[in-house]
Amino acid sequence: MTDTATPGPKEPSGNMKRRMRSASRLYAVQALFQMEQAGTAHDRVRREFLDHRFGAVIDGEELLDGDIDLFRSVLEQAVEWQARIDQMTDRALVAKWPIGRIDPTLRALFRAAGAELVQADTPPKVVITEYVDVARAFFPDGKEASFVNAVLDHMAREARPEAF
Repeated sequence: MTDTATPGPKEPSGNMKRRMRSASRLYAVQALFQMEQAGTAHDRVRREFLDHRFGAVIDGEELLDGDIDLFRSVLEQAVEWQARIDQMTDRALVAKWPIGRIDPTLRALFRAAGAELVQADTPPKVVITEYVDVARAFFPDGKEASFVNAVLDHMAREARPEAF
């Protein structure tokens, strides 16, 4: 007699996992932006994204499912470490342009990336590359991507100097 178990859901491929992680980073930036603009608590925004954005169909286009654990982690760490992340960002910016004066989308991006840099789970160069790609999604003309790369490189060297 052979034991035949019903197979579980198919595990996403490596490429799909990377795409899901990238989508989670984009969603985290959007959620942090929304939290700041609307003054909404992170638990409420997190629920909204998990219930209505991950894998949703909007205007006929299906959004990617994201890596829920990464999304939650980035969001919670960005909130928990916001003061530290903002100070790191300020030190990376020109003195005349503190974090409070930059575009709110970039501010959310720096907070999300800073959360990953402070956690020390993902290699800093991967974090920088991923968030430069997020910057390109929001700012397709490319100027901001170079700016994001420079600021995140400075932040990464401060947060995790042993990685360089």
